[in-house]
Formats: sequence, structure tokens, C-alpha cells
Amino acid sequence: MSDVTQILSSIEQGDPSAAEKLLPLVYDELRKLASGKLAHENPGQTLQATALVHEAYMRLVGDGKCESSWDSRGHFFAAAAESMRRILIENARRKKRLKRGGELSRQEIDDVEIAVPEVREDLLALDEALEKLADADPAAAKLVQLRYFAGLKIGEAAQVMHISSRTADRMWAYARAWLYQELDQGEQELGKSKS
Repeated sequence: MSDVTQILSSIEQGDPSAAEKLLPLVYDELRKLASGKLAHENPGQTLQATALVHEAYMRLVGDGKCESSWDSRGHFFAAAAESMRRILIENARRKKRLKRGGELSRQEIDDVEIAVPEVREDLLALDEALEKLADADPAAAKLVQLRYFAGLKIGEAAQVMHISSRTADRMWAYARAWLYQELDQGEQELGKSKS
């Protein structure tokens, strides 16, 4: 059993000092995950990788009283990826609300043209499509989360899911095609509603 798995077990058993021991062991990997997630965001993202790591870690471990149990290190990182995904979605939704400016775009006082970052509509659309995929094929949706939000390679995701790399390859091809069709259909419907 790895150090991480032992510490996770200690956290589940209520050891208050275990949460402090876990963060140094997983911080670098969580930071890489967060950087990967934020790399997919538009420029101007106000959420920093460090803040994303800390928020996800607090949601997972909090004050040392975790509500989840993790079978392994991979399971913990899959939960971390899901937590980061939820944080990014919540952040995108918050920015889109009317009280935060909603559909307004920022205008600079100077005459200099500056590109103003907007909420990534495609991230919200991807989340909706991913929810639909989870209803249709939960394993494919989990694979997408591990690949897109956790930044795992096919082989790593296959290990976390306890499936072969070939099965993961086929599932990845299916999930990508399914999501592409769903997102394309959503864009076409949006185009029709605007005309």
C-alpha cells in the first residue's frame, strides 16, 4: 500500500493529522492537474492553479473529516479531477450571472482595442453534454473526465478504471464522437434560435 493510500485510510478513520501529511505528497501532481485544466480556459481566467488545487483539496479532505472513501491513489486523483471540474463549472456559471455582468462585455476607457475574455460557453456546453453522456454511458463519461479534466493519458485512465488500454481507446473514440455530435447539435440549435 502506498504512502498516499495509507494516509487516505488514516483520514477516513478520523486521524486529524493525516490531512496535513497528505497535501505535501500529492501537491505537485494536483498542481499539474490544475495547470492542465486551466490551460484549456480562455486567457484572462481569474482562477489560479494554486487556488484551484487548494479549493479541490478542501472539498476532498477539508478539515480531515472526509465524507468519501478512496480505494487507491488513482481513485483519489479521479475524485480530485471531478472536484476541479466542478469548481471550473461553478466559476464559469458565476461569471455568466447577470449580477456579475452576465451578457455585458467590458469596455476600456482608452481607445486601445483590447480583447476582453468572456466566459467559456463551450465549457458549459461540454458540461451539459458530459452529463448526458453519463446518463447514456457512465464509463465513457468517467473516461472523458479523467482525460480532459485530470489530464491522464489513455493508459493511466485505463488503470484508474481497471480496464485494458484497448478498451479505453475504443471508449475514448466513442465518447469523443458522441460529445462532438452532441455539441455540434447544440450549436446548430443555438444558430436556429438566433435566426
